[in-house]
Formats: sequence, structure tokens, C-alpha cells
Amino acid sequence: MRLRRGALATTAGTLALVLLGGPMLVSPVLAATPTVVVYPGDTLSAIAARHRTTVDRLVALNRIANPDLILPGQILVLARSWAQTASGTSTRTAATLIHVVRRGENLSGLAARYGTSVAAIVAANRLANPDRIVTGQPLRIPGIVRSTSRPHAGTSASFVHLVRAGETLSGIARRYAASVAVLVRLNHLSRAGYIRIGQRILVPGRRGPAPTAWSTARLPDDTRAVMARRAAIRDLIAAEARRAGVPVALALAVGWQESGWRQGVVSYVGAVGVMQLLPDTAAWIADTMLHARVNVHGARSNVRAGVALLKHYLLRYRGDRRRALAAYYQGQRAVDRNGIFPVSRPYIDSILLLEEMLQP
Repeated sequence: MRLRRGALATTAGTLALVLLGGPMLVSPVLAATPTVVVYPGDTLSAIAARHRTTVDRLVALNRIANPDLILPGQILVLARSWAQTASGTSTRTAATLIHVVRRGENLSGLAARYGTSVAAIVAANRLANPDRIVTGQPLRIPGIVRSTSRPHAGTSASFVHLVRAGETLSGIARRYAASVAVLVRLNHLSRAGYIRIGQRILVPGRRGPAPTAWSTARLPDDTRAVMARRAAIRDLIAAEARRAGVPVALALAVGWQESGWRQGVVSYVGAVGVMQLLPDTAAWIADTMLHARVNVHGARSNVRAGVALLKHYLLRYRGDRRRALAAYYQGQRAVDRNGIFPVSRPYIDSILLLEEMLQP
């Protein structure tokens, strides 16, 4: 057994030590982009043939450095959406928008808001009774001429969230200040607990700015004070997590568990920096994931590599956080061969608890 980490807390009971520092693509429905999820055995050439495109186009659209390396669970863009192909200035395009009914709304008000007619909305949704719509009901608003620029914050149009590795329905609901029940009803889900990577989840529109992907509000005051002093590293982790499509709260929890968001930490086994990377692990990440040099002694490079490694494990284990974190702690080969070691379980529990506490 080879544990590669020098993790700062190894039991759930030491979470207090961890807390004290010892340690979505969201897009409007209008701008939905066609994607495909990579399955075991898939190749770019096979995907290109299946979807009547070319390998070169897939490489360009997805900025793939190595066309021979794609991972199960990876999401590939097949074509640009109309919003992506819009040039510089905003253009106007006719499309269908989905509106989620809010309390007190009626068809005549919606028709006036979106510049359409009650009859058009009734026809698009096959409504039997135009006078009866219910809160939470999704309505298709046809023939709208809308700008390709970002919708105004005050609108209540629905959005599509693309499910990424490691996400859960309850986590998505928290992120958008919705309830699991609303998401289940809105998306006609038969099982509330089952979503898959690459699935599009319709999310009720919200007023005001988008909620943050993390918060320290649930943490003790002294821990929040320490975290605030390390805001530069915190923001770096959050930015790299968003860039890689990794749940921000999870990446922050791993970074805090490993180093307390400190770049100067070196463990007794030689793991370095914020994400506690061994030099040989960093070289592996550089060769197979980032296709660029990794400097474990530089904070940005260290964080980017650690987040890339976390993403790799989330994809490999189909969003199973426990196995992904076990691989981060004990190594991929050990998880593949032996599963989760007992010694890894407190480490995993500590991170998952901290992730929950960092949720907005």
C-alpha cells in the first residue's frame, strides 16, 4: 500500500483541526450546445463518424491537445451553438424559450412580456384551458426574437444546467436556490436521485445575480477568519475548478484538507504545495492530462494540476466522490485493485463533510 498524500487530517474527529487551518455551465435554453458523452471504448474517429462530423472539427471545438486521449464520461461539444457563432455584437434570432411559471403569473402577462400572443403560447404548449397555469409549470414561448447577449438578471426564464462529474440533484438544487421536488417535476425525472454526466437539467430562472458556488457562512468564526486571510489561494482554487468543470466546494475542501490553502506546505513524504502533489504525480498529470509542464512549487500550476487530477478521478469513477477521493489519497491503481482502504475513509469523510459546510 502506498499512500501518496501527507494529508493534514486523517480522522473525522480531527475535523476541528482541519477547520482551524491545520490543514455549471449554466446556459440559457436558447443557447444550448449539442454535446455527446464519451463512453468506454469510444474514439474520436468513431464519434465523428456517428455524428457526421470530422475528427479535426471535434479537436478544434473541444481544444483537445491529444486526439488519441479521451476519457469515459468526458463531454464533447459537437457543434457551435448559435450564441457561440454570433459575431462581436449581439444579433437577434428567433427561437423558443422555456419560461417557468411563477406565483401570480398568467398567459396574458407572459405574452405581453415576451412580445407574443396568448394563442401562440396555448398552441405551443397544447393547453386545454388558457386560464389555468400553475406555479412551476414550464411553458414554451415560441417565436421570440431575442438577443444573443446574456439575459437580464430580472427575467424568470428557465436555464439548462449540464450535469458534470460528481454532481448530485440536491447539490444542483442548492446551487440555484431551488428544491429537488421542483427539479424532478420540471425535468420529468422518474427517480429523484438519478442523474447522469452530460444530462441537461432544466432549472427555474432566478431574479438577481447568480448564487456563488461556495460559502464559508456555516463555518466557525475563527475558521472563516483564517480562510479570509488565505483568500488569494481560495480564489485560485475556485477559478481553476470552474475552468475544469469540477464542483468548486469539493475542490476547495480538498485543498483545505491537504494544505489549509497554503503553498509552502511540504509533507513528510515529499508532497508539495496547495494540492500536495508528489513530483512523479505532477509529471504524470503534465503528460496525460494538461499536456503542459507542471511546476509544483508555483501556486497556480500546483492548483491547476491538482484540480485536473481530481477531475480525472471524478470522470474515471463516474462521479463517485468517495472513490475519486480515495484515489487522490491512496492512488488510482490501489483503488482499482483493492477498493477503498480503511485508512482512507476518515480522509474521505472529512473532505465530504467540509464540502457540505462550504456549500452556499
